[in-house]
Amino acid sequence: MALETTSDAPAPLRQISQLIDGYISRLGAVWVEAEIAQLTRRQGVCFLTLRDLVAKMSIDATCHASILDASPTPITEGSRVIVHAKPSFYLPRGQLALELREIRPQGEGQLLAQLERRKQLLAAEGLFDPRFKKTLPLLPRGIGLITGKNSAAERDVLQNAQLRWPDVRFVVRHALMQGNGSALDVMGCLKNLDADASIDVIVIARGGGSVEDLLPFSDEALIRAVHACATPVVSAIGHEPDSPILDLVADLRASTPTDAAKRIVPDVREELAGLAAMRQRSSHAIRAILGREIQGLAAIRSRPVLANPTTLVDAQQSLIHETRDRARRSLGHRLDRAHDEVGHHLARVRALSPLATLERGYAVAQLPDGTVVTSIDQVAPDDELTVRVSDGTLGVRTLTKETAPHKEGQHG
Repeated sequence: MALETTSDAPAPLRQISQLIDGYISRLGAVWVEAEIAQLTRRQGVCFLTLRDLVAKMSIDATCHASILDASPTPITEGSRVIVHAKPSFYLPRGQLALELREIRPQGEGQLLAQLERRKQLLAAEGLFDPRFKKTLPLLPRGIGLITGKNSAAERDVLQNAQLRWPDVRFVVRHALMQGNGSALDVMGCLKNLDADASIDVIVIARGGGSVEDLLPFSDEALIRAVHACATPVVSAIGHEPDSPILDLVADLRASTPTDAAKRIVPDVREELAGLAAMRQRSSHAIRAILGREIQGLAAIRSRPVLANPTTLVDAQQSLIHETRDRARRSLGHRLDRAHDEVGHHLARVRALSPLATLERGYAVAQLPDGTVVTSIDQVAPDDELTVRVSDGTLGVRTLTKETAPHKEGQHG
């Protein structure tokens, strides 16, 4: 029943608000198609503004953060969605809003959700593992280019690569880059270039486009073919925001075809400048090393031992001469003392020697058997004796008593 009020009996605001809240609370949940005009995340709660797809009408909405996180594709401002919501009335502010219970992306969002599921399945198989990424050569002998015929992407890659390295060699294969059959066409060109031993890098290039236009480059068969390719593959599809699954499986992802040209060949000017700088640094380094060595040699040569190399030899020679002279003097002194000692011993020996006695006129008589005659009783007449004097020996015979002159105490 309608509330009856008059100017004399008005209803309080709280009563009106409660009536509105009661009426809205009886409304059931509804499915609503709209566009997200504004999205604000808070701690556990998200505040959204939903806008009609045609009319200029909008309404506030709230939901728990887990509802947004459960979406297969990221929900952002501008996304087209279908939401399951229940109207609610916030009494303190008298504000009508929708409490969202489920969010489903539509249109492009739904397509992105399918691609996201495919991406997750391929990632689970390890097709995007960085360990399988092949390194591009510094300067490839030949570059295979798969692109649309007479396309802007073809011109961008060829012109920019030739500006960077004029002698670069391209083998171009034209393929459908959009629509049905595009993925199969690209796979055929990829197989052909991969079999060419002179091709070191393969570039797949296409300009930007919508998600639907770039769908062939998220084709599962093409992704597996690129993963199995023995030649490094560079993905140059679309512009910076575009990210087909090919970007994930390729060995190198270029943001644009122009960027791909910069990534596959070096810049000859930069390389020449680098060589010149390296040559200059090497020259400086060599000169610095030589300068240090020259200074070191000069310091070594300035030392006294090298300024006069014979100093140590002269000092040692003088020491040797002094030692030799001392040794000679010491030996001379010892020889002189020994000579004197020998002289003294010789004098004593001579004084005690029988020869010295003989030199004074004495003689030694010996019997034939060598016995020294010390008494006349040892000798008989006619005995042969040997008489030793200082300078030799004499053979003598003793005389008989009749013939021998007699001297007392002496025979023959």
